[in-house]
Amino acid sequence: VQLQAFGGGLVQAGGFLRLSCAASGRTVSSYAVAWFRQAPGKEREFVAGVTKSGGRTSYADSVKGRFAISGDNAKNTVYLQMNSLKPEDTAVYYCAADPSVITAAQAMAAQYDHWGQGTQVTVSS
Repeated sequence: VQLQAFGGGLVQAGGFLRLSCAASGRTVSSYAVAWFRQAPGKEREFVAGVTKSGGRTSYADSVKGRFAISGDNAKNTVYLQMNSLKPEDTAVYYCAADPSVITAAQAMAAQYDHWGQGTQVTVSS
């Protein structure tokens, strides 16, 4: 499966963005999908994940209640709705997928074989 992440941009604190992870080549519902982010000088961190069936989701504590991951099988796309954005959310956001991941809370980047190219999110204060 090939993944393309887009939807990033510059937004003021308190604003919102919706990131998209468009899949091609395979049906994205056959994969667990996660969003990670990496800020300058920091390690890549797990943000949110969803199981193959879409039935279960998991979030990092730092985004819980503000971000929501969801999928649209008809569009073969997984979304990350980000609300109440904070300057500390500034990072490059990546989507990742793997058919062998069975939990929505798989936070280890190395467990995902397929990655999108990343999209920059900048939140100004």
